[in-house]
Amino acid sequence: MTRRRWIADRWTENSATLLDAQAAHLARVLRAQIGQECDIVAGNAVRRGVIEKVAADAVEFSLHEEVEAAESLPLIVALSIVRFERMEWAIEKLTELGVARIVPIVAQRSEKHLAQAAAKRCERWRKISRESAQQSRRSNAPEISDPMSVADCIAGKKNALRLFLSEQERTQSLWESLMTIDRNATASKEIYTAIGPEGGWTSTEISGFADAGWQSVGLGPNILRTETAAIAVASLIGAWWTG
Repeated sequence: MTRRRWIADRWTENSATLLDAQAAHLARVLRAQIGQECDIVAGNAVRRGVIEKVAADAVEFSLHEEVEAAESLPLIVALSIVRFERMEWAIEKLTELGVARIVPIVAQRSEKHLAQAAAKRCERWRKISRESAQQSRRSNAPEISDPMSVADCIAGKKNALRLFLSEQERTQSLWESLMTIDRNATASKEIYTAIGPEGGWTSTEISGFADAGWQSVGLGPNILRTETAAIAVASLIGAWWTG
């Protein structure tokens, strides 16, 4: 039987503890028992854990041998902020697809009230990514950055393979672009992708990406929602990276 996986709230070399909401769920809902085994993410390793103590606010494990765990994709997704229920869905699915980092960005066409409220949502987004990482048996949860401007996004990660999705791009698809890249030669690089808001990037933003050396790529003739495009991008890059 596949063991459940949990991300420890605190740990030492030989023990780990789940606290608060995680502990309550394991103790009360899943009716954890002493001696029960789980996979525990403790720092940079996943180890077999055996429950030693159960309480409503803390479940303690002894840690044993490491277990096999897939690494995250070296993929950063800069995701323009959209309505929060759709943003949460995108974060959950991007976590399942294995991305390393999600960067909420405020674009010129982002809705102002969403942009203003985004900073207060980050802790909820991190909680969602953590829960999704455990459900999908990841060895870690993706980093969820604080919201940033498009200008700061453009200026970042100059040594990465940087691709921005543009609905105006008709000559170079994302997959065609990936097929021209020697994956072995880029193995040590991060891949940084930027997904625009509803209504697309402005001409100023497109010029900014291009001037900074980002490559414009498309996903075909259909106009996709921001969250749909993000999942398509992560899926294609994941297939290319692991293929």
